[in-house]
Amino acid sequence: MKTRRLGRDGPMVSAIGLGCMRMSNIMGGRQPERDSDSEREGLATIEAALDAGITMLNTGDFYGMGHNEALVARAIRRRRDQAFISVKGGIQRTHSGAILGMDGRPNSIKNYAAYSLQRLGVDYIDLYQPARADPSVPYEETIGAVADLISEGKVRYLGVSEVNADNLRRAHSTHPVAALEIEYSLASRFIEREMLPLARELGIGVVAYGVVSQGLLTGTMREGVVNDQLAASFSRLQGENLRKNLEAVDFLEQLAKSKGRTPAQLAVAWVLSRGDDIVPLIGTSQRSRLSENLGALDITLSEHELNALHTAFKPGAIVGGRP
Repeated sequence: MKTRRLGRDGPMVSAIGLGCMRMSNIMGGRQPERDSDSEREGLATIEAALDAGITMLNTGDFYGMGHNEALVARAIRRRRDQAFISVKGGIQRTHSGAILGMDGRPNSIKNYAAYSLQRLGVDYIDLYQPARADPSVPYEETIGAVADLISEGKVRYLGVSEVNADNLRRAHSTHPVAALEIEYSLASRFIEREMLPLARELGIGVVAYGVVSQGLLTGTMREGVVNDQLAASFSRLQGENLRKNLEAVDFLEQLAKSKGRTPAQLAVAWVLSRGDDIVPLIGTSQRSRLSENLGALDITLSEHELNALHTAFKPGAIVGGRP
């Protein structure tokens, strides 16, 4: 497994990370039954990722109301030294899955982290990230709480998630930030304007999620087969937006076919090509998808191919905003 450093002075992690979110029901309601087929496949996927050399496991305390962390705990019970655990915390949700908001008060952050440590069954969390900035709390106070956890040995590195440029600077001035987790893909290139240059200026690594844009870039999504709950959250997957967006995906499919690869592999390879300071997350709950996406590590995109992709997925080519 190839490795990359998270930030200028951060830890070495696998060049690709595993996003574990889809192994839990993130829309609310009942979670997969213990030892059900879906849970066994999720566990097997995490174990296969570790076997393949993936070290970064990305989870959140609000993924399945703690179910996801408990699942990760079972997978790493005898393999803690092989895993770099990244946790997002602070999002409040109802039982039905509705998001109530972010609680970034220092005592709340420490409380969330304490529960995460308990559910994960570990002594420390490698990378801890407030999931969002709480507009009602000075961001320096939220970050300061994580800094306290680092000084206490309960967290190793500070991360931030889905913040703007101002909050990224404020966080880094409070305590060195190792990584910024944010959406980045051929379909979502907004970070190239300001956030990516700023992260590089500050020496902060980027953990990219949504690298296949909720399935849009896999080449398997056609009108009428989009999950209703997913489409409700992503306007790029709805109606006329989807029909237009699939025109760009057609080019990705053609290029993938010419290289004997899948569109998903090319989508991941493109993110990998954007710099050694970027670690893409594969968000899957199936071993078959894991092995497919790991094939992206062996793909080299020529300058001509990169230029063609940049043209096909230029700003405005994908319509529909982010949630």
